[in-house]
Amino acid sequence: MVEPLRRYLTELVAVAGDVLGDEMCGAYAAGSVGLAAYQPGRSDVDVALVCAGPLDLAVARELVARLRHEALPCPARGLELVVYRREVARSGTPEPGFEVELNTGARMDFRATYGPAGRPPADGLFWYGLDRSILYQSGQTLLGPPAAHAFADLAPDDLRRLVLDALRWWLDRPVPPGDVPAPGAEDAVLGACRSWVRLRHGVWLPKVAAGRRLLAEAGPLVDAATTDLVEQSIAARDGGMSPSGPQARAFQRRVLAGLSGTSA
Repeated sequence: MVEPLRRYLTELVAVAGDVLGDEMCGAYAAGSVGLAAYQPGRSDVDVALVCAGPLDLAVARELVARLRHEALPCPARGLELVVYRREVARSGTPEPGFEVELNTGARMDFRATYGPAGRPPADGLFWYGLDRSILYQSGQTLLGPPAAHAFADLAPDDLRRLVLDALRWWLDRPVPPGDVPAPGAEDAVLGACRSWVRLRHGVWLPKVAAGRRLLAEAGPLVDAATTDLVEQSIAARDGGMSPSGPQARAFQRRVLAGLSGTSA
């Protein structure tokens, strides 16, 4: 872990502990940090906090005020923080179930949401169950018991449903028309690879590793065009040219069809 990120996470845990006091049960790095794939300048910082019981709204608002970028500058693109009650974290539920969600950063739109009722369904309600599944497998413990003890994985049917929901959600996002590079399309391609690997092989991998795993599998998705697209997407994460939006969408549709048993 790079030193600026280490210092930031240490301070974040200290501030959260000051606000939550005895209610704080654990803190865990998720996402690219948990999966050991953090890229300075590109990755977000994903953190999950676990609290003993429901948070009073005043406490939740104080936590947001103390952790937002203006109060505690995030060294990454931004912080995506979610707070769960201990019983929700351990339940394996596919439901959002969060107490607080905070998005904040120099290159991230600010958002603070106090419970699932404040989250527009159009923004996706599948994120939380999937994130807790990743935390169960690969969460990096910053405070508290090991992540595999603090979180539970999803049941197979729930996992499959949320992964497919996520793929459909991404397919509904607008993309630039035409055969021109679309910044961010590489993440759409590699995110679809990660979905494929998780449902086919039972493991969450970083996006680049998932792309390489799919190519090594030489399965039904892999042909010369797929190989070129995935390799281009991997290179784009290090400054290369992004694939086009239509290329990414066509690949996502093939992944969705392959995982759901429908025609592309």
